[in-house]
Amino acid sequence: MSYSVTVQELIDQLGRLPGIGPKSAQRVAFHLLKIPAEDALRLSRAIVEAKEKVSFCGRCFNLSEGGEECAICRDPRREPRLLCVVEDSQDIVAIERTQEFRGRYHVLQGAFSPIDGVGVDQLRVKELLTRVADEDVDEVIVATNPNLEGEATAALLVKYLKPMGVRVSRIASGLPVGGDLEYADELTLGRALEGRQTLEDGGAGRQTLEDGGAGRQTLEDGGAGP
Repeated sequence: MSYSVTVQELIDQLGRLPGIGPKSAQRVAFHLLKIPAEDALRLSRAIVEAKEKVSFCGRCFNLSEGGEECAICRDPRREPRLLCVVEDSQDIVAIERTQEFRGRYHVLQGAFSPIDGVGVDQLRVKELLTRVADEDVDEVIVATNPNLEGEATAALLVKYLKPMGVRVSRIASGLPVGGDLEYADELTLGRALEGRQTLEDGGAGRQTLEDGGAGRQTLEDGGAGP
């Protein structure tokens, strides 16, 4: 059985979204066809309005609404000498929820992956180097994902940033809070050992962090670790 041209077009367009396969696209398409017309129109208006009003910040390339720069870049309370580099805007939301970082961000809009056709020119690396030079940045925290592409991106950034004399660090990775050692894989456990912390005398809950950061590691040229 084949669908009508209109329904098939809807399924095809939904299938182009990330994380949506053919079956999921069919389910979403039929759900949209079943809901009241006003609900479908409300969704379509939200998409159109977002495309019209939301753009990328001219400085950090985070999502911005109603201006050249995003709210974080415009905030004078932010520490301009501390820069956190992330792959995508949703990573900023995750870090901001911790309420532990008060510097500014730079969004690469992707991760280094030559096999997928994503090289240096497809990322916001040149803009990052310009910011580091112009804004007198003291430290760049690399907060890319702890996977193959994220590690390759971290190594790439070290290659470009180290000659500029700026400190480059990597967010720590390892065991989650409440996790059990016996269930950890070798890579995760190895990272946890590399990012170990020195405990102060007087309490298990008080820790001093080596390398001058909140558990993050200083990256050396040629690798994504200490």
